[in-house]
Amino acid sequence: MKSTLCVVVFCSVLAAYYIYIPLPHTISEPWKLMMLDATFRGVQHLGNLAHSLGLSHHIKVLNFAVTFFGMLSPTSSEGVRVTDTVFDGVQVRVFEATRGSNSELKRSVVYIHGGGWSLGSARMQSYDYLCRKMAEDLNAVVVSVDYRLAPEVHFPEQYNDAYLGTKHFLLPEVLAKYSVDPNRVAVSGDSAGGNLAAAVSQQLALDSSVTNKPKLQSLIYPVLQALDFNTPSYQQNRDVPILYRPLMVKFWLEYLNGDPSFIHSLLVNNHTSLDLSQVATSREKVNWTLLLPSTLKKHYKPVVQATGTPKVIQEVPALLDVRAAPLIADEDVLKLLPQTYVLTCEHDVLRDDGIMYARRLEQAGIRVTHDHYEDGFHGCMIFGLWPTYFSIGIRTMHNYIKWLDQNL
Repeated sequence: MKSTLCVVVFCSVLAAYYIYIPLPHTISEPWKLMMLDATFRGVQHLGNLAHSLGLSHHIKVLNFAVTFFGMLSPTSSEGVRVTDTVFDGVQVRVFEATRGSNSELKRSVVYIHGGGWSLGSARMQSYDYLCRKMAEDLNAVVVSVDYRLAPEVHFPEQYNDAYLGTKHFLLPEVLAKYSVDPNRVAVSGDSAGGNLAAAVSQQLALDSSVTNKPKLQSLIYPVLQALDFNTPSYQQNRDVPILYRPLMVKFWLEYLNGDPSFIHSLLVNNHTSLDLSQVATSREKVNWTLLLPSTLKKHYKPVVQATGTPKVIQEVPALLDVRAAPLIADEDVLKLLPQTYVLTCEHDVLRDDGIMYARRLEQAGIRVTHDHYEDGFHGCMIFGLWPTYFSIGIRTMHNYIKWLDQNL
């Protein structure tokens, strides 16, 4: 009996040690986040083990765990008709509000899910719930793009899927089929989906063959650049779940099909050193010392190397491709973009990506709403239902949909 008790106590202490991590006191529901993070880290460890043993790619293991219990078939409800279909070769899930007459033109949102260009699906419970709620609350048609993922495909295929699916939906005959008002379409996404939404919006603005342009773009804690992994938010939140700084670098290298050995070079900004002349123009567009307010700069210092590793840019040129990094777009392109909503969270390595983009858009004359959450963390908006229910998830989702309702 005594030995059993000792084993139980030992296991409890071990579990507590694994679960507990120090978190900022202002973060939303820290113990819930610790439990969520411990689960996520555990799956990552299993994935890394499977990868090292040659059993499976670590990203595939992680994606299996993320999607296994939450994949839903296209199930309609009293207020929303749900169908899976294909737009120009791209899988999409369409949510059509059924309220009102068939002749009434509806608003629409093209939504692109997050997941580091490697995880998730439009068919996941969390995204199905979000898009269903948008369709019902806005009395709208929501198109959720189920783009292909790494490691099966790499950049620019995720971008191509998002662009082709969105462009197809914007065709006059397709909008008419779904009874959508061509003047009331938004493009939106979260995290890596926010990256794709921003890149898609830029290309739509430039594409003269697209006659129906989006009215809005709404970006939820978007990832927008891979030139500086030492912005104040990357420095401040490097050890804050669920998106740790090294994990974000791994997602970038997987997306851009870069060698994993480049992780350290990216973490210390060796790929954007002062001796690399081809990076100079792009580096200036992510200069946080000019784009961030003093309240966010705090005591942090820029990390700029005098000499670096030219091999990184040579082998991963997509780091400088605006389709992968929308923050480095020229101002002439930014001037063409629609009214924009940017949601950022204080406890998120990507906080400054979103804030810098909002600032650059404002400098280009674009009307921007910046919605910042002091208690928020990366990914919080999709954690609004059991078993990953967070009050910050409900609050961010409510305010995001409210903004769409007021502006779309």
